[in-house]
Amino acid sequence: MPEAFIYDAVRSPRGKGRPDGALHEITAVDLAAQVLGAVRDRNDLDTTLVDDVILGCAQPVGEQGGNIGRAAVLVADYDEGVAGQQVHRFCASALEAVNTAAAHIMAGQSDAAIGGGVECMSRTYIGADTGAWTADPWVNYHQYFAPQGIGADMIATLDGYTREDVDAYAVESQKRAAAAWQGGRFAKSIAPIRDALGDVILDHDEYMRPGTTMEGLASLKPAFTALGEKGGFDKIGMMRYPEIERVNHVHTGGNSSGIVDGASAVLVGSEGFGTASGLKPRARFRAFTSIGSEPTIMLTAPADVSRKTLKRAGMTVDDIDLFEINEAFASVVMRFMRELDLDPEKVNVNGGAIAMGHPLGATGAMILGTVLDELERRDLNTALITLCAGNGLGTATIIERV
Repeated sequence: MPEAFIYDAVRSPRGKGRPDGALHEITAVDLAAQVLGAVRDRNDLDTTLVDDVILGCAQPVGEQGGNIGRAAVLVADYDEGVAGQQVHRFCASALEAVNTAAAHIMAGQSDAAIGGGVECMSRTYIGADTGAWTADPWVNYHQYFAPQGIGADMIATLDGYTREDVDAYAVESQKRAAAAWQGGRFAKSIAPIRDALGDVILDHDEYMRPGTTMEGLASLKPAFTALGEKGGFDKIGMMRYPEIERVNHVHTGGNSSGIVDGASAVLVGSEGFGTASGLKPRARFRAFTSIGSEPTIMLTAPADVSRKTLKRAGMTVDDIDLFEINEAFASVVMRFMRELDLDPEKVNVNGGAIAMGHPLGATGAMILGTVLDELERRDLNTALITLCAGNGLGTATIIERV
């Protein structure tokens, strides 16, 4: 089987996902196209050699719908012969897109492809593509549907994480992200975003709050209490988990992932593509997979999908140098580390989505690029990237430096 290699990884900075955010004026197509343009320009890439551009998007409606992968290809002025597609695996969409690109290479059906994603959360809203999962009573009744924030609080309740525990994790994420930015660790992979006049409007992650303290976080009210208690979702969760007597609502806007805009792209290709393009591979894919998990909590997949991916690669946890897991909520990462018995010093070493934000359909490829840069900076070899996703899903990927 041919090997699939990573030749480059680029992302936009994350802009606040609000009308006053720096990227609000940039459409999703333009944001994705600017990142694709950066991949082309920094690698002097002949785009006729790219077979496909696969972009994840978690809310593929309106201006983010209609196969945004192909639209971004054309807006980025890639060769018109480059195909494009859009994939949707909720928060794991971008990593799934990268894995799909790698699978094409490994199957011998493509020589080069770009996987990534985009989400403009200031221009759309979570739940815009709802569908049967939440809107059809027959469907959500049979799976004991509850929103993700309730699931995060249920994890905290089941595992015994206190408000102080999750806030402490959030403070550490902010500290690590601030140190990474101050140390220039993200500079290699950031594509500054420009407006219609060509002026740079954002070149850093806008959402960060490096001055976050335990005292400041303690002043925030739990975000999902009303939804759980008045909305009835606590009772639904307790029907699925009768051992819970009362849901402990500990998650706030300060210890959950931030709502932001962003885009990402990873250039994947065969060895022959690298030779033809004069590019040196940075890493290879060792294994990747996706699984389904319990859909009420819907956030518990990262440990199980990581175990499955490690088994597929013939590896163990001890063979992985760095772990990168999307910080959907603090309790998600804490359960992941507990289940795999991980050293916290090997997990999200440059902070995560609690500090920098989570542009749903773009995050997976973003954090893959982040951990690849860190492997090179530390002269380490292997990394595992994973995300939980809506409706009880999880995706994981293992990469190894070349």
